[in-house]
Amino acid sequence: MKNKYLFVCMALIAFVPLMFAQARFAAAEIPSSEPSITSPGQPISKATTTGGDVIPARVLTLNQCIDIALKNNPTVRASMFGVDVNQSRVGEARSGYYPQLSASGSYARVHPQANTVVFNTPAEFDQYLTGFSLNQTILDFGKTSQQVDISKYNLDSSRLDLNTTQDTITLSVKQAYYGVLQTRRNRDVAADVLKQFQLHLDQAKGFYDVGTKARIDVIKAEVDLSNAKLSLINAENALKIAWVTLSNVMGTTDVPAYAIEDNLSFQKYAITSEEAMARAFENRSDLKSIIAKRQAAEANISFAQSGYYPVLSGFANYNWAGQTTSSLDHYWNYGLQLTVPLFSGFLTQQQSAEAKSNLYILKANEDSIRQQILLDVRQAYLNLQAAEASIATAELAAAQAKENLDLANGRYAAGVGSPIEVSDAFATYVTAQANYTSAMSNYKIAQATIEKSMGAR
Repeated sequence: MKNKYLFVCMALIAFVPLMFAQARFAAAEIPSSEPSITSPGQPISKATTTGGDVIPARVLTLNQCIDIALKNNPTVRASMFGVDVNQSRVGEARSGYYPQLSASGSYARVHPQANTVVFNTPAEFDQYLTGFSLNQTILDFGKTSQQVDISKYNLDSSRLDLNTTQDTITLSVKQAYYGVLQTRRNRDVAADVLKQFQLHLDQAKGFYDVGTKARIDVIKAEVDLSNAKLSLINAENALKIAWVTLSNVMGTTDVPAYAIEDNLSFQKYAITSEEAMARAFENRSDLKSIIAKRQAAEANISFAQSGYYPVLSGFANYNWAGQTTSSLDHYWNYGLQLTVPLFSGFLTQQQSAEAKSNLYILKANEDSIRQQILLDVRQAYLNLQAAEASIATAELAAAQAKENLDLANGRYAAGVGSPIEVSDAFATYVTAQANYTSAMSNYKIAQATIEKSMGAR
């Protein structure tokens, strides 16, 4: 029994250093990039994010909002870890270039058959075996190098997919950002209309008190004021939802009130349809990603066909064996091993056929993405042109509606106007202001959309 324990201790002494060395090597090769997560209930004198960043309560520009989103949005972070996964797979493929060293140990209690005659051997005996093995692939006809190439193509594809994800999040931030500006301006118009309807009610009551206007004018003004209050409530709620949408796409949590820069002004974005199309086919990350996947599929065909070829490897073993741990025999051997596949149940043939079919799928997907790029760019360009054309008309209509409202208010204040005339003027004014703000926002979003369709980063 003591001999058994002694043998186990020897095996542990052989294994443990190798295990720790392998663990240290793995820890050094794979850095941890998992961001810290803030705990709920933290004080929010400053904004905290899921990425652990701190955002001071200040006026944020559009670019700052985009930077925050690219660091903290969960979709972007997931894509980043996907890149890390494919980076590790490149290392896994390269491991085939290196020798494989292993240690083993075993103990067995041997019970020979009753009719077995072994000279000078007891009926039952212990058997101990421990040792080291070294294997090195010498020639595999490019199988390992093809695995490395496939992993590199997949790594390139994952990095390009990350770019596509970042472009999508950038567009979402811009849409949410301009959504906040649009709803805020609509809220301001609703608040201004409420003040003017309150003034109109005061005028109606004054006219009624002196007998120059009927009671119906007062009632009409009260109804208009109530509707204006309801419109302001809806505008305030729309603004709150817009803020929530922006904070959500930025990937932030527990954010105190912050402001954003109002850049909702017209600046012409000059580009032709041909220039936009050329840039898209040159820069689009999703097109580059599918090309990298297609290259990986082409390499995978050669990898699958390498199953027909032999593999030449070298080996070396050093072992201790015996019936007691105090008298173990030492022996070692080395040599070459050639493995020739003769028949594998048509496995290699089917793997090659599968690899070719996957290549055809990716080629079809590449054609589909090229068609989608054409559609994206053409739609974005047409939307940009339409948005630009609508701005001048919407601006003129807003100015005319404001002048009409001033005239209607002046006529009523002079005692010659009617409450219906004032209500109609207010309704036209609100609609014209909303249309103008929408036109400005639509142009900004159309510009952001065509930039994304071109793959501009």
